[in-house]
Amino acid sequence: MFDVAAESYGRFMGQWSEPLADHLVSLVAPEPGQRVLDVGCGPGALTGRLVERLGPEAVAAVDPSAPFVAATRARFPGADVREAAAESLPYDDDTFDLCLAQLVVHFMADPVAGLREMARVTRPGGLVAASVWDHGGGRGPLSPFWSAVRSLRPGESGESSLPGSREHDLTRLFAEAGLTGVTETEQGVTLGFPSFEAWWEPYTLGVGPAGAYVGRMAPKDRDVVRERCRERLPAPPFELSSWAWTATARV
Repeated sequence: MFDVAAESYGRFMGQWSEPLADHLVSLVAPEPGQRVLDVGCGPGALTGRLVERLGPEAVAAVDPSAPFVAATRARFPGADVREAAAESLPYDDDTFDLCLAQLVVHFMADPVAGLREMARVTRPGGLVAASVWDHGGGRGPLSPFWSAVRSLRPGESGESSLPGSREHDLTRLFAEAGLTGVTETEQGVTLGFPSFEAWWEPYTLGVGPAGAYVGRMAPKDRDVVRERCRERLPAPPFELSSWAWTATARV
């Protein structure tokens, strides 16, 4: 799903994750002198904001996708960027002041183990934070697409059943990972699209579950879903708003 070019991810989800990263950085408020880890960094949307705030030497990032790791290393040569999964972070205990995971908990093989690892590498008093789109509430950026799919195939859950993708789900996962005093908030992002084609074309790039789903569909079914998406969206040019849940907890 994510063994794709960084440019493809940027066109598909990066347009949403970049402004969401601004919200997350504002929420956790990293300060000079702190060290921070970006878990599931992708091609570096959040990593870039952290580098701007703290400098590259204070920022580490991991991702299991080799193309994303290569892209993030190239963008931020002074940062410590490694290929690794959240469930097995290549750092000692108590290494970071902040440990963040933007739009990745729902893709972890074991979210509780991943969050537990994030807590392990965070110093006592440090902050763990994670955000996931409100797929379960139908307010994520992919919700119009999955709604159109379900109109053709009613049993298709899309990404709405993934861990952390609905209200209070991140709080539950944090608690199962041993984190206490969890605070959950929501952040909104609004984007403008000049045409329906500008919205639809990134879905054909094979990125994530939605892109993979489009790639597997028969041409006739794909055409039906595309036109049902068009029916669900405003007349162009249009704006769409999406919401994400973010949980934070002190270690």
